[in-house]
Parts: sequence; C-alpha cells; structure tokens
Amino acid sequence: MKETVSIKGGVHRDLIHDSAAKHVTGAADYTDDIAEPIGTLHAYFGTSTVAHGRIVSMDLSAVRAALGVVEVLTAKDVPGVNDVSPTGRHDEPLFAEDTVEFWGQVVFAVVAETRDQARRAAALAQIDYDTLDHVIEADEAISKGYPDVTPPMTLQRGDVLQGQAEAEHRIAGQMRIGGQDHMYLEGHIAFAMPGEDDDVIVHCSTQHPSEAQHMVAHVLGVPNNAVVVNVRRMGGGFGGKESQMNQFAALAALAAKRLKRPVKIRPDRDQDMESTGKRHDFVVDYDVAFDGDGRISAVDAQFAARCGWASDLSGPVTDRALFHADNAYFYPHVRLQSRPMKTNTVSNTAFRGFGGPQGVVGAERMIEEIAYALGKDPLEVRKANFYGQTDRNITPYHQQVEDNVIGRLVEELEKDSGYHARRRAVLEHNAKGGIIRKGIALTPVKFGISFTATWYNQAGALVHVYNDGSIMLNHGGTEMGQGLNTKIAQVVADAFQVDIGHIKITKTTTEKVPNTSATAASSGTDLNGMAALDACEQIKARLVTWAAEAWGVDEDAVTFAPNTVRVGDQEFSFSDFISKAYMARVQLSAAGFYKTPKIHWDREKGQGRPFYYYAYGAAVAEVSVDTLTGEYRVDRADVLHDVGKSLNPVLDKGQVEGAFVQGMGWLTSEELWWDDAGRLRTHAPSTYKIPLAGDIPREFNVNLADWSENRELTIKRSKAVGEPPFMLPVCVFEALGMAVASVNEYRECPRLDAPATPERVLMAVERLRG
Repeated sequence: MKETVSIKGGVHRDLIHDSAAKHVTGAADYTDDIAEPIGTLHAYFGTSTVAHGRIVSMDLSAVRAALGVVEVLTAKDVPGVNDVSPTGRHDEPLFAEDTVEFWGQVVFAVVAETRDQARRAAALAQIDYDTLDHVIEADEAISKGYPDVTPPMTLQRGDVLQGQAEAEHRIAGQMRIGGQDHMYLEGHIAFAMPGEDDDVIVHCSTQHPSEAQHMVAHVLGVPNNAVVVNVRRMGGGFGGKESQMNQFAALAALAAKRLKRPVKIRPDRDQDMESTGKRHDFVVDYDVAFDGDGRISAVDAQFAARCGWASDLSGPVTDRALFHADNAYFYPHVRLQSRPMKTNTVSNTAFRGFGGPQGVVGAERMIEEIAYALGKDPLEVRKANFYGQTDRNITPYHQQVEDNVIGRLVEELEKDSGYHARRRAVLEHNAKGGIIRKGIALTPVKFGISFTATWYNQAGALVHVYNDGSIMLNHGGTEMGQGLNTKIAQVVADAFQVDIGHIKITKTTTEKVPNTSATAASSGTDLNGMAALDACEQIKARLVTWAAEAWGVDEDAVTFAPNTVRVGDQEFSFSDFISKAYMARVQLSAAGFYKTPKIHWDREKGQGRPFYYYAYGAAVAEVSVDTLTGEYRVDRADVLHDVGKSLNPVLDKGQVEGAFVQGMGWLTSEELWWDDAGRLRTHAPSTYKIPLAGDIPREFNVNLADWSENRELTIKRSKAVGEPPFMLPVCVFEALGMAVASVNEYRECPRLDAPATPERVLMAVERLRG
C-alpha cells in the first residue's frame, strides 16, 4: 500500500482566504462588476430635506422632464405592500407617504438611462413640508414622551433594594456611548433582472438573502418563489447589510418589473450614510452598590438607545445590550432595563456585536467607578467580580455560565504582557508630572453566541459530488471578507479527506438553500459548517454502504484517507472511487441541515438559555496622552483570545486584529454628529474619521488561546470569532481614562463618554484640573 500524506486544506490549520489574491489584485467580482445587459437602467433615491414633517405638496414634474429620465416612482406605484420592515412590525415604508420622520428618508425614486442622470434628476424635486418638532437624542426622547419603537425588556434576579441596603458603598452615574457607521468598502447596491411571469432575479450586497427575497416579494405582491436573490461576495458588511439592503433590493426589483428592463441602484457614499442605519447610541444610567473590597452587591441600570424612526432590529439589539451588561462579572442582585427610543434619525440597525459592546462598556464603567472610589487597580476589582466556576455563575437572564475560562485567560495575559511591571512604570511616569501622561488597562470579554431570536439558529447546505470527484458546495451563509467560504470548504475537504482544490463554493442563492438566516451573530461558521458536514456525512454513508456491498467487506473496512478511499485491502483514488459509485447509481448529492441545540428563551420572563456557549478574551492597552491638546496614541496592545479549537488560526487571528482596530475606532475617533436641523453632518470620509494605518497600536501582539476547546458540540469544537473580539479595545478606552485621571492624582473616575475623541479627552483633563 502506497504511503499517503495529509490533505492540503483540512481543518485546524492555516489556509489562505479563497479570494485573497483576487482581493488584492482587484480581480474579485462584486455586484457592481456584473456585466450590464443592453437596456440596463439606473435608479436613485430622492430623500427628505427635513427631520420631521408632513408632506404638503410634491411636484416631481421637473424630475420627470429631466434628461434621460424613464420613470419616477412613489408609494402609489407599489403593487404589493409599501413596507420593508425586517421584523414584521410594518413600520418602515419603502416610500414615505404623508409624513417624513428623518432627514434622508426615501420619498421617491428616479429611474434613468444613466446613474448620473438619475442623481441629477433626483435633486430637481420640489417638495413642501409642514415642519414638525424633532428629537435626536434618546434621553431627550424620554423627557419629551416619545414612544419606544419596540417593547422594552427587563432582566432581573435577586433583590436590588436589599443588595443596595447591605452594601458599604454606592455610586450612581450616567454614560453616553456613541454610535458608529459601518463604513464598508463596498456600499449598498442592488441589480435586478426581470424574468417572465412574476419572476425577478436580484443581485445585491446583503448579509440576509432570504430576507431580501421576502421583502422584494412583499413589495411586488408575489410569492417568495418568484424572487431569486444572489450574493457572490460583499465588500464588507459588519451588520449594515443585514436589513438595510431591503430598500435597495425592493426598489431595483420594483423598477425592473415595472419597466421590463434591468435596473441597478448604487447610492453615493453621502446618501448611503444619510439614509441607512448605524450602531445604536446609548445613554446608560447606572447605580452600583459594592463592598470595601470592590465586590459588587447590586446593579440597577437603564440602557436607553437612539433607535431612530422605525423599529428595524432595535428590539433584539437593545435586548442583547442587557445580555452583555454583566460582561464577565457576577451581579448578586440585578435589575437591567432597556429603553428602545424612537427618534427622528435614520433607523439604527445591526452592527458587529449587536448591542453587546454597549452593554460591555457600561459594565466596565461601573468597574472603573468602584476602582477609583476605593483607590484600587481596576484589574483587582475586575478579578474580584469574575463569574465563578461552581457558584456565583448565574447571569441576569438566569443562564448558568458553564464554560468559564476568563480567569485563566486573564492570568496568562497578565504574565505574558508584563502588566503589573508596566502599570508600575506608568504610575511612576505620571508621578513626575509633565504634559504627556500614560495609561494602561486590562479588560475581559465574555460574549454569548447564538441568535437571540431562537428560530434563526438554523442553516442549510447543498453538496454535490460530481462523477470526476470534484465537489460543489452551496450554503446559506454569505461571504463578506471574513473567510466563511474558506472555512466551510475546509470542513468539506476534511470530511471527504480531499485537497481543498477539489471544492468549489458557489454564490449564495435562494434558489439552492431556502429560508436561510442572516450571516450575523457570529454564527456563520457554526451553523453553515454543521449543515455542510451533515450533507457530507449523508453522501459518505451511502458510499460506505455501497462499497461494503460491492466488495463484500464490513462497513468498518471502508475508510476515507487523504485523497484516497480504502475498501478492505484495496485502495482507489478519490476520483476513481466516485466514478465507480456513479456508475453504480449511488446518489452523490445531499441537502444538509443543522439547528442549534439546548437554546430557549422567554422574553416576557427574562429567563432562559439564549446562548449555546460563550467566547472569551482579554486585552491590555497602553496609551500616551498629550494633556495640552487631548491627542493620544496607542503605544502597545496585547490580546489573548479564545476561539476554541480554531478551524483556521490565521483567519481567526485576522478577525481578532480587524475587530480590535474597528472597535478602537468606535471608542475613540468615529463620531456621529447631527446639526440642529436634524441633518447628519458626518456623512462622508471627510468628516467621519475611521482609524487609519497610523492609529494601529505601535506594538500589537495578538495570540489565540491554543489550549481552548469548545465543550459544546460545535463544528470541530471551534468557537465564533466575528463579534467577541470587537469588545477587546475597551482596554484602550479605559487606559485613556487612567491617563486623564492622573492629572487629578486618580482621585475620581474621569467619566469619559464614548467616543473619547481628542476634544473629549482635553475637556475631561480641564474638568479634572479645575
């Protein structure tokens, strides 16, 4: 028997992203790269120019008469239902009818021969409004009696009043946490091709093809089976393309079916930023009670969110903020309340972490308050409040923390990063006075993995093995640069023990895998990997049964080895074996399915097990702050993150690095600002500041906890990596706070709001000096 070697591209090994070369050479095809058939038209939205008002009159005659214009569409032209709400609340019309609720809301659409003609024509509309009062901030909405856009939620355990009464100390405060624009490299885009009868094919950049399919069908008034949505890849998503693509896909399809010509819509970056949702801003009011050792007795907190004019995904986002308001800490007595407030701003939506980061930042603010009040190292307070292993392990939503590794992670990071020696050096530096002050902080992350909407925790996959041994894979997840397709291909290659070159992953399409969940909640690999493996195991089981019968051996004697199949004492190449199976009429195709076990949730009671497992991480950041200008730099960051038994360590490490920098941008430089008229002024890269190359930590050490293995039966015992590391750079935010607090000899918590822009840092310095 000839010697075999390991396959190239199995699991638990570094493998380059399947489109990496295409990305860097510009060869990767996106929606805008699809060849346009003769007769393709281009659409553009006409949007409101007031933050809140009734439409008194709308004269679109100049728009219709403009060069190249073929059609102008308004609400009356919708054949189905004028609604693209993702949650079924039916509160998000595709086109405004009588009232506009925010500056940038879609009122009409222009369809013209060219995109430039459509853009120019849209600016010619004459719309008169009866202007109404508007509200921008969540706390202002509360004070003025604005409604919640979706029912709030309360998580409660123990007796908060008792915990407060028994505590030695108690601090109350408020923190403002800013939102964030997704700033994906590829903006929103949809390209619709009309078919016969009710049929339409929509190519678009969406994280949720099935929802886009449903929304298009809803607007057109046709069944879902008339609509096909295709996604080859996205140039970034981060949650911004989970529900916000609905309006673009629906408009393109509506125009295409009405005019019987292909229609594409691609907004400018300005309109993209003005008219699509962002990470939710929060105002957190907290009351924390604790003893002289810094151990928390009771937490009472309200998380009010700027949700915008419609519900979108604000309900589950604000729920998840409460789910993560404990971070890695046990609260003996706790009451957490959400307030998802309506405001006259764009409807905010999913963003990496989905409310979790805002909850974590709130938790860390309370830890900082305790540390400054008691004169302790915040890390000492953090460790005193960590969840326990056998007790002190019940969350505010009554789920038991069964897989707690945060203690080990933090202990290893403390040692490997030299935290304590570095902190002493920072204190000594600041004690000398001077303009440049330093700060250092180590913060943990505990992040729950699963969709909190339980029914989304399912996935399908379709695997074909062709008679030459090549394999085609289709699954319900979408590739947005994170390497999902590469990981799923590794799972399939490992299942059949073939080289990765045997596997071809086709575009995500509603034609092949129906009723897919969004690629979100960090669950893309967990769900689709298990579904793909299920399909592979079905095919392998058929092959084993056939081979055992054909060669007269036990089924145990049929084994898949690297690029070969062994049947008793015979060995065949994989392609030869598959060819023989085809000739024997063995079915070589299977649809796989997976649903996450164990999870359940009762929102009314605020109790259940919403998460299958937790992912953990910890990070240390050291910063230098110029106290004369508020400018700062991140001198060093050290990360240790838990991804379980990694499917692809190099891709996971890249996700951790990217999440850290993106999260750092959210907490430091990315500021959303509306003027008094309610117009978003940070609506382009010129005014909205994402991290640049020079903002990356000068020294950046990222490691995965290679000893970790998921105790739950996930795909190859791996853990999710998309969202959990986004919260690691909270350490940067807290280190900035330490540097600021040094000007007042650490006598009080600096209470920085996020983002901690240089302006906010400078104002905090001046406030403490005063």
